[in-house]
Formats: sequence, structure tokens, C-alpha cells
Amino acid sequence: MQNIRNVAIIAHVDHGKTTLVDRMLHQAKLFRDNQETGELILDNNDLERERGITILSKNVSVRYKGYKINIIDTPGHSDFGGEVERVLNMADGVLLVVDAFEGPMPQTRFVLQKAIELGLKPIVVVNKVDKPNCDPEATQEAVFDLMFNLGANNDQLEFPTAYGSAKQGWMGEDWNTPTEDISYLMDLIIDHIPAPQVPEGNTQMMISSLDYSSYLGRIAVGRLHRGTLQAGQTVTLAKRDGAQVKTKVKELYVFEGLGKERIKTPVEAGEICAVLLDLDKSVAFEIGDTICDADAPEALPPIKVDEPTMSMLFTINNSPFFGKEGKYVTSRHLRDRLYAELEKNLAMRIEETGSPDQLLVYGRGIMHLSVLIETMRREGYELQVGQPKVIIKEIDGQKCEPVEQLTVLVPEEFSSKVIDVVTRRKGEVGTIDTKGDRVQLDFTIPSRGIIGLRNTLLTATNGEAIIAHRFLEFQPWKGDMDDHKYGALIAKETGEATAYSISKLQDRGPFFIEPGDHVYAGEVIGESLRPGNDIVINVVTAKNLTNMRSKSADDKSTTSPAIKMSLEEAMEYIREDEYLEITPSNLRIRKIILDEIERKRARIAAGYKDE
Repeated sequence: MQNIRNVAIIAHVDHGKTTLVDRMLHQAKLFRDNQETGELILDNNDLERERGITILSKNVSVRYKGYKINIIDTPGHSDFGGEVERVLNMADGVLLVVDAFEGPMPQTRFVLQKAIELGLKPIVVVNKVDKPNCDPEATQEAVFDLMFNLGANNDQLEFPTAYGSAKQGWMGEDWNTPTEDISYLMDLIIDHIPAPQVPEGNTQMMISSLDYSSYLGRIAVGRLHRGTLQAGQTVTLAKRDGAQVKTKVKELYVFEGLGKERIKTPVEAGEICAVLLDLDKSVAFEIGDTICDADAPEALPPIKVDEPTMSMLFTINNSPFFGKEGKYVTSRHLRDRLYAELEKNLAMRIEETGSPDQLLVYGRGIMHLSVLIETMRREGYELQVGQPKVIIKEIDGQKCEPVEQLTVLVPEEFSSKVIDVVTRRKGEVGTIDTKGDRVQLDFTIPSRGIIGLRNTLLTATNGEAIIAHRFLEFQPWKGDMDDHKYGALIAKETGEATAYSISKLQDRGPFFIEPGDHVYAGEVIGESLRPGNDIVINVVTAKNLTNMRSKSADDKSTTSPAIKMSLEEAMEYIREDEYLEITPSNLRIRKIILDEIERKRARIAAGYKDE
């Protein structure tokens, strides 16, 4: 059997995992010296590059000193935590990347806990030692304390540490002495990550991840636990629910460099491979299923896939401006695209509603759903989404909701403001630690309290807060929250907004639109400064011209800059009676019922006193 090392790279978001993988690929001479590769080679999707986050785990392999090192790059953001847990099952050890300045962060704790529970051997990489005011040795100590607190065994606690800067392309034993490259780290992997342990027995492979090809369909990715696997071999697919299906291995791939290589020879246990099964369309394999021996099938204990915690209504765009910007606007387009996403997006669920134009989509959080929506938007889809709602469960006869662990790092003078904001949203204070001139506040807070929290905290702390959160568990319902949301400024007529109208109405509140923008009746064009009160206003009125006035005088009307929200901010902002209209070029918030009189009737029918 060839010398294999299976290693997963884990870290908090933005601590340098993907940059480090780039360096490993270069170290292994995967590219010609003169080849232009750019940066963040693995974050090959535009969204991943723009946001600076890894969304999907990826497999690559490098050859180094006669060893094949399979590297699994994992996401650091908590909305994609389900990816991390699954792919760790394929590894024998982990590279824990920690920022030398920030030290262990909430997501570091989350991914490290999973690795320790699985008994994986860690190598600690203290990255970004070139940052000013960083303390690499204190960071290494903090990692040791964290591992000890998480119950690491003696073998795990005796971890080697590499110091360096992935961006500058070096790793070494001493952070004060830069080396020429990252060969020190590559040698640590070979020396300290154990070779795969292969038990005796027939074929067993847990499906830990899925790949999807528009030509081939679903491809199962996993590590061959024992036995061998070969193209053309008859196998049994053991489903998580106990069902068993006989099938054939149509094609078999191993990871070589950045791609997959189709092979005819048998794959031996310990290797990570991708399998295309010859299955009927009525049978679909899932994460946690086992590919096993045809005659004596033995399933491995299935792994748990994280459940969704949030739902949003997806519907067709039926606003007065529908079809002006997008290529795909019908319910069939929307439905086909969402069901295609299910093939590879494992934390997502879809539920039918009473209407063929509407689907309920479940995901892991705002970030998870916004990545899907932004991808669809760039592909040319037009759609509308409703207010995000957390999933409520009944456990032992009690109404329960998802609760998250929230960590906020702020300058000391803002700590009381943060505690005030979070406790108003039913958050409970955990620990308070001082880190230099900053305070780290830990809370447990219902997931619904997280919606819209980032903007509120950034405003309250003059943009200084560093916020991270992750799903903890379902807990009994915490009660209703104070919702002090302001009312909406709603367009009365369809047309082009004028500077004259907007300047006259600025005392009502801030606007989301600018002069020259096209608006329609029922569109939310700003925020009313009166809490809870919606105000209908006309912004398409132009100044009446007289002999004494010219149109150029109208252009001199002064208007404040419009508030421009990102997709996530808009998703968190919308209220229960509103939709977010999403097109390739625009985001618009609108009332579900566009007609003002119909809206008032609906409010009265729902038991609201009309203002």
C-alpha cells in the first residue's frame, strides 16, 4: 500500500486555511514555476473569493517525498459547520490553523471539539505571525489550554507547532526566524499524522460528502474504511434507514492534485475516493450511507447531518417590475433550480406549500440561505423571499427553539451597550474575559435574536464589534421579544423618484432609494421614524414649473445619501408582511399586499388596530 496521509485543515473563519493550502500545493510543485495561479486556488467560486470564506469542503492531494497527502479544506463559518463534521470522518489528523493575533475563536473551539471527539491527532499552525502586536507563544499556550479543557488525551496534547505566515509562504519551528518555504510543516505532517488504520474485513466505505456533475449526476465521496474497491465491482448500498440496494461501481476516481483521476486499478483501504454508482433514478444515496460488500454487507454507524434551524418562503417575482432584468422568472424555473440545489447542498430541505408558486426552504442560517440566493441571482433568476423564521420543535411536549453560542469582542467602553442589546433579545450572559484592551463577552441567545443583531451591534459599538456565533442546541421557548422596529415608508405611486419629493420628505426618515430610481406602489422605500407606523408617501411628484422657475432649480434639491443594504442585511430587515424582491441588478423590499386599501383591510381582519 502506498504511503498515505489524510489530513483536514480546520480553523475559525478567515484565519488563513485556504491560503495555507495554496502554499502546500506550490510546495509540492503542483504548478510550473512560471504558471500564473492567482490566490485562493481552492475558493474557485466567485462568492467564496468575494466573501473570503470557504463554503464547501474540497479535496486535493499532493505528492511529497514519496508520500501522498490528501488535504481536506473545510469551511470555518458556523452556518457550514455540518460540512466540517462530515469531512473529519475522512481524516487521520488535523492541521489546526490559528491567527497569532486573535488566538482561538468560537469556531476554533467548535471544529477542534469535533476533531478531539474523533480522536484525531492535531498539528497546530500559528499563522499570521507577521501581524503587528501579535503574541504567537501566548496563542500556542491558549490552544493548549483549550485542548485541555475540551478533554484531549495525552497523545493529542503533545502536539507539534509550526509558526509562520502562509501569505508570505514560510513555516518554521521559531516564529522569529523565517524560513524559505513551508517544508517544515510538510515534514511535520509526514512524521506526526498517523497512516490510515485499516481493519480486517470486506469492503466498507462511508459516504461522507457528495460531489455533483451535470453529466454524471451524484458522486459519492468518502474514505475506504476496509477492503478494496474497483470499477465494475458489484456492491451493496446500505442506506441509513436499514434498506439495502445491490448496485455496481460504474466509475471510480481518486484525488490527484486539484482534480479527480479516473482509475481502473483497485483502490485500497485508507484512500479517499469518489464513486459513481449505477443506480436507478428512484434510488438516491445520502450522506451517512455505506457502500459495502455485495454478498456480506456490513453498514458502518451512520454519521449525523446537522439539521436546518431556519426557514424562508421562496416565491416567484410577481412585482410590477417582474421579468425586466432576469432570464429565469417562472415557478418552473425556480422549482427546478431549488431541487437541483438539494443534490449537493446537504443542510438544505425543501417543503411544498399549498401554492405551486411557493416553496419553503430550510437552511442552517442567514449566511447559508443568502449564499444560495446570491448564486441564483448571478445565474439570472428573479425571485422573492419572505421573512426568515426559526424552526420551532416540540420536545417532550414542550415548545423548543434553536439557541446559539454568541461571542462578541469589543473595546471595554462598549461592553455594557452590547450586554444591553443582547439581553433585550433574550440573550443570557455567560463568561466575560479581558483580552488586552478588549473584552470578550460570551452569551447564549435564541437564533431568532441573531436575526438583525449584527447591524444593531455594529451601530452601538461604532463598528468595533467582532461577532461570531454557532448553533448550540434546541432549548425551551424563551418568550416573546421586544420588537421596536420602526415603521416603513411606502411608495404611493409607480414612477421615477424625484429629488424634489425626496428632499421634502426627508424628515419622515432615511430613504433606501435615490432620485432617478424607479419605484412602484407598495414598495418599501425607506424607514419611518415612528415605531410601528407605516407611512405612505408620494416620491414621484415633480415641482410644478412656472414662468419664474426652471427645471434646473429642481436639480438643486439636496437629498441625504440612500441606505444601501447587502443581501444579508435586507433578509434580516424585512418584516412579516413584506417580501424581498431579488433580481440580478436590484434588491427591493415590498409589502406582500401592494394595494394600500387592501393592506388596511388585511390588517383589520388580522386583528390589528389601524393607525
